Formats: sequence, C-alpha cells, structure tokens
Amino acid sequence: MKTYSAKPSDVNHEWFVVDAKDKVLGRLASDIAQVLRGKHKPIFTPHIDTGDFVVVVNAEKIRVTGKKEQLKSYFRHSKYPGSTKTVLITDLREKHPERIIINAVKGMLPHNKLGYKIIKKLKVYAGPNHPHDAQNPKKLETN
Repeated sequence: MKTYSAKPSDVNHEWFVVDAKDKVLGRLASDIAQVLRGKHKPIFTPHIDTGDFVVVVNAEKIRVTGKKEQLKSYFRHSKYPGSTKTVLITDLREKHPERIIINAVKGMLPHNKLGYKIIKKLKVYAGPNHPHDAQNPKKLETN
C-alpha cells in the first residue's frame, strides 16, 4: 500500500459562507479552522494547502459564553519597553468585530509559513453583506 500525498496541482479550492449570528465563538472558530486547513477533505496532506476559502458574515453578532464578555482581553506587545496594549473584547466588538473571529481562528492554525498562507483565505465581514458573490460560495453548516 502507498500513502497518498496531495500535490498543489491536485487541490481544488472551493468557497464557503458562514453566518456567525448567535454562534459561539470557539466552536465556530474550530469549524472554520478545519475547513481552511482542508481536514474535511479525503486528500488532506499536512504540508500542502488543501483547504477552502471561508467568508464569515455577521461577525458583530458572535456570542461568547460565561463571563468572557467582561473578562476576555487581547494582549499585544511591540517588544519596546512600555508598549503593552490590552484591549477588552467589548471594545474590540465596537471598533473591529472582524478581529475577534480572525484572532480565534489564527490561534487554531499552525504557526508557520503554511499557517500564514492559510489565514489569508479567511474573509470576515461585520455585516450581512460580502463582495464574494461571484465565487458562488456554498453555505457551510456549523454547530
């Protein structure tokens, strides 16, 4: 028996659209990460980008469980002294609701060159409209 390894020329990238309205953040992010990575396909190969494009709409209506709405914060540092920035999820939801989903999905992907290539296939929009109708995206059912 031989192990099948997909080649970049064998991969066909499809487009999916997800409505994030009233979905739990972590569960939605894990479903999106699997589709972006290509783990839902039988030709999945860990070192090849076999995943599909995902368009997320209604990112501003995402739900978080427990006390995360008051307690969850995002931390960044530029490695210069005194440059620590902390943003609460409530503030991020008001200014840039797309970044909540992007950060959650990015944490579930590999942290290497392939992961950076994969995250570019995620398109997130705060409202119900998106400019990717020409790609005929299919509706992705999530939990």
